[in-house]
Amino acid sequence: MWDAMKSAWALFLGIGLMMLGSGLQGTLLAVRATSESFGEATTGLIMSGYYMGFFVGSVIVPRVLGDVGHIRVFAALATIASSSVLIHAIFLDPWVWTLMRLITGFSYAGLYIVSESWLNGVSTNRNRGALLAIYMVVVQCAIAGGQFLLLSSDPDGYVLFILVSVIVSLSLVPLAITTTRAPSFDKPTKIGLMDVYRASPTGVIGSFLNGLGYGAIFTIGAVYASSVGFTIGQVSTFMAIAFFTPVFTLWPVGVLSDKIDRRIVIAGSAILSCGTALWIGDLSDTAPFLLLLVAMGLHTGFQTPLYSLCIAYTNDYLNHEQMIAASSKLVLVNGMGAVLGPISVASAMSWFGPAAFGWALAGIYGVLSLFVLYRMTVRQGLPVEDQSAYVAMARGTLVAAAMTVEEIEEQSPDLGVIDEDDDPSGR
Repeated sequence: MWDAMKSAWALFLGIGLMMLGSGLQGTLLAVRATSESFGEATTGLIMSGYYMGFFVGSVIVPRVLGDVGHIRVFAALATIASSSVLIHAIFLDPWVWTLMRLITGFSYAGLYIVSESWLNGVSTNRNRGALLAIYMVVVQCAIAGGQFLLLSSDPDGYVLFILVSVIVSLSLVPLAITTTRAPSFDKPTKIGLMDVYRASPTGVIGSFLNGLGYGAIFTIGAVYASSVGFTIGQVSTFMAIAFFTPVFTLWPVGVLSDKIDRRIVIAGSAILSCGTALWIGDLSDTAPFLLLLVAMGLHTGFQTPLYSLCIAYTNDYLNHEQMIAASSKLVLVNGMGAVLGPISVASAMSWFGPAAFGWALAGIYGVLSLFVLYRMTVRQGLPVEDQSAYVAMARGTLVAAAMTVEEIEEQSPDLGVIDEDDDPSGR
């Protein structure tokens, strides 16, 4: 384990700096867009550009990574991401910002892929789970920490944009000077989206709906906090708690899902996400800071694990060779939802006011919970011993699932795709 940590230190430091800058940038743009009176609907379009770019990057970057190499791709994308940040400060135009967010999303998709495939290359079956847990803590805590950098200067100036650019640029230094050899990158086996859907409708629909909610929270959350009258410090704290709380829920929720029918945990998480979102909507008129802080922390604590749960549930019905490819399809489906989330929720806020932020989220997770409960009536769950292992994953990445494929192969080598039409038991 210690040897693996020594090999991964540069990666953890680089990803930590990268997410520190990302955390600051997302909230800064939301606050600045509000200050510039872009409007909720326009801001939603701007912020959705990130996920549009992320979607494209998740498709394109894996095709070139094996030919160009990890360090060169990371350096190129970090430079692009760093430069695009500065364009925001120069041109205060919604269309320019939307384009820059698209470029930023494309860059971060590649940076995630490089980081996680590298981590997969330096880990083994014995330490992979521990390294991934450390990775998740680094990602979540760095994004949360980035929120407080918003207090270091006036969001209406250009200093914070420069700060983001500097931090993102510094993220490539650890990997550039590391003596650890970059691993090879193997493209995943191809599998069609309809094949994945036939294997697990719950996994596909759950990934899409959770993308809607996640995309809205982490791009429009700061706009919502500003619209209910929070100060800059309160906005930072509000968003920080949204990123920090899942650190404490990802693992226990996953452990529970390994011990019982995973759909019960998915449905329970969706129901609790719906309930806490209703609470957010109900509190919006009076905007008590501490209560909204608790409500947001509980909401993200319940909804964030749904991404990993949907992937794990889908893997329950797949052969191990197909798991990486299927996870990439779920990433793309999740990304589609994340593109639409900011636009739809921001539009609802522009029509019905800040409370629509909570109501819209409640609707999304209410639909998800009802769909999962319906699926439980038409398909029996797998025996617990046949379920694949749950892994807490960073959202929106292509290769995170590869980190446990070897473990899953050892634990359940005979699992194959289960199509409802071919399964006489109806499970």
